[in-house]
Amino acid sequence: MAAISAAMVKELRQATDAPMMDCKKALTESNGDMDKAKEWLRERGIAQAAKKADRVAAEGSIGLKISADNKRATLVEINSETDFVAKNEGFQNLVSTTVEQAFTTEADSAEALRETEYEGKAFSVYFDEAVAKIGEKIELRRIAALSGSENVAVNGYIHSNTRIGVIVAIECDSAKTADAMVAVAKQVAMHASAMKPTTLSYKDFDADFVAAETKGRIEAIKKENEELARLKKPLKNVPEYISMSQLTEDVLAAAEAKMKEELIAEGKPEKIIPNILPGKIARYIEDNTTLDKEQCLLDQNYVLDDKKTVAAAVAEAAKAVGGSAEVVAFVRLEVGEGIEKKQDDFAAEVAAQMA
Repeated sequence: MAAISAAMVKELRQATDAPMMDCKKALTESNGDMDKAKEWLRERGIAQAAKKADRVAAEGSIGLKISADNKRATLVEINSETDFVAKNEGFQNLVSTTVEQAFTTEADSAEALRETEYEGKAFSVYFDEAVAKIGEKIELRRIAALSGSENVAVNGYIHSNTRIGVIVAIECDSAKTADAMVAVAKQVAMHASAMKPTTLSYKDFDADFVAAETKGRIEAIKKENEELARLKKPLKNVPEYISMSQLTEDVLAAAEAKMKEELIAEGKPEKIIPNILPGKIARYIEDNTTLDKEQCLLDQNYVLDDKKTVAAAVAEAAKAVGGSAEVVAFVRLEVGEGIEKKQDDFAAEVAAQMA
């Protein structure tokens, strides 16, 4: 049995950040072999994490890496149990290293990234050792990436709280236009951070989803109008539809014909009706596409100019530099979205312990 000196324990503690007594035990179990002792501690850290498996890691941070030429961008989400740990320097370093590794290796999933090589070992070794040092349940949850050709501008944005990250790809008519659209891509990413779109276009919606949403939204407005009527306040317009996906040529033609009949009934001269109809049709579309404006990036009112949609603002910015462009992809990650946080019942916990 090799003698375990204080210097050896100190060296292992500095390398792993593990408690002093655990370092001594690891060296004793490993017969003084430093590498084996590190492995022993790493495995012990994994065992400790396993005991915390019932806890929910729904806090954390988003990491972002963008290539110097703005042709590639990568996002990662790493979750922790508490917001306090998410602000820890060790955790922040873990996020930075992880997004750098994901960007470099182009891993397309958390599982694939863990298997990539890092400093001569699997990246999972580095990650698990870092988690053991921090001492809380931490999970690499998601990776997202966008890339494009020389005619594509890719950029991204991380909100100041590091809980929201967005990457955007804008396809352009030329490399020159793409260079000019890099700043616009970041602005669109900032818009998406605030406005929470769930998809790029209304064309992405499933018909059954739209049908169900339509019924629910109309009923909700009707109920709201009942209360408004009771309070003698102006009623909200009850739409027929909620998405451009429902506004077929036939639907729009029928709406236009009805508007024309109403204008004639109001006594409007026929010669001015063609001048009035475009505005009324635009308003009809506005009133009947509320789902798109809530959830579709291209159809949302742009935060930097709410008189334009995001699609129109991007097209206008490209036109100003003599080109054309459109947003073709985006990814928005928010820490903990979709994770059901565990609600602790303190009274029940105390009662269980007293039973």
